[in-house]
Amino acid sequence: MSVIRRKDEVPVEMKKMFGGAGEVEHHRLLLGAEEMYGKGRLFNHVVIRPGCELGWHVHHGDGETYYILKGRGEYSDNGTLIEVGPGDVMYVGDGEGHSMKAVGDEPLEMIALILYV
Repeated sequence: MSVIRRKDEVPVEMKKMFGGAGEVEHHRLLLGAEEMYGKGRLFNHVVIRPGCELGWHVHHGDGETYYILKGRGEYSDNGTLIEVGPGDVMYVGDGEGHSMKAVGDEPLEMIALILYV
């Protein structure tokens, strides 16, 4: 399988996420399990605007990695709050929980990847 998806062809969704404040912008880089060979369910460029957040949630049967591109965030790692910024990588495994809130004056941009265990 080969995919070339130009910037203007990448689907963008605005979603309220897990009860977090505001909406989160998702640029869907790969479209579902087929493009991930059944190994995962999400590979997105995520934008969280100031005052918005991706609310607390627990993973079941998968794990999620965030890679921060721009901005600052307050990341909850199983309830422990940590400030994160560009170049930082966070991973939460099966049965663990996390959340992310944009802090500061600029949007937080990150890559999110969810793979099945």
